[in-house]
Amino acid sequence: MDGTIEFTMGLSEGVAWPWPIAVYLFFAGISGGAMTIALALRFFKGQTGNTPFLKAASVVALGTILLGMVCLVFDLTNPLFFWRILVFYNLNSVMSIGVVALLFYIPLVAILALLALEEEIRNIKALSFLLPIVNAFKGIRRPAEMLTLALALAVCAYTGFLISALIRFPLINTSVLPALFVASGLSAGAASAKMIAVGMFGEDLHSGEMKLLHGAEWPIMFFEALFIFMIAVSLMTGNAGAQMAFAAFTEGTWSSVFWIGVVGIGFAGPLLLNFATGKTFSHSSQAFYLSGVCAVTGMMCLRLFILYAGQMYAI
Repeated sequence: MDGTIEFTMGLSEGVAWPWPIAVYLFFAGISGGAMTIALALRFFKGQTGNTPFLKAASVVALGTILLGMVCLVFDLTNPLFFWRILVFYNLNSVMSIGVVALLFYIPLVAILALLALEEEIRNIKALSFLLPIVNAFKGIRRPAEMLTLALALAVCAYTGFLISALIRFPLINTSVLPALFVASGLSAGAASAKMIAVGMFGEDLHSGEMKLLHGAEWPIMFFEALFIFMIAVSLMTGNAGAQMAFAAFTEGTWSSVFWIGVVGIGFAGPLLLNFATGKTFSHSSQAFYLSGVCAVTGMMCLRLFILYAGQMYAI
């Protein structure tokens, strides 16, 4: 027995990477994106306190990466042997490198979440047992945040590298995919954290942080659209196999997922909401939440489209 873990036919039949992998890619992207945006903002503004957005991003990052790992484990051919991926490594494998990154990323995010939520923990007596842990890690908070920022970006990109290794599928096997997954992760992660910051931690809709984050959405969306365009053009102008894969954008059920889910909801939705509400956008909680839901939905549709359409339109 060589310890190899097979991620095939765990919960789905007929495709090598079934829906639990798409959901895992979705959750991992949101986790890495939320943590990246929050820590980058923290360093950029020289913050030392626990802001509502940092609290929200920590909660989102920890919750989504744990949910993603549940999906990943249940897609194993033998879920009860998930521990093997923690023991057997092949550093020539993208999967193994990703597992190593996650082994550090997950506990670091948990630690940063405890530090960010210190006030809430102190106010809940049932959670007082966590205070010694919070106090123990205060002294290394800044280096822990720096390392977590690097790992969060790696987690976003790793999901793209992971599936781009499927060389039989031109739509998936592209060097642009990791960059696309980073951009979409940042977009959906920021949207998720903003909604939680406002809804749970009392962030003002028109605070300085929220305005800065809202302004950052547009360049991120631009690069996300640019990367999708690059993939489509490379397929359309490529060899016969690539041109066959380009059909995923123009025919069948998955083209509808792309044009309605990714383009219509994910891109056009926030843009239309912004222009339709004009200067009142940042003052309208309904438009704010709806825009966030559009961004997150678009990201999920993108992951499903890339994974499923990519495997169905093979060489």
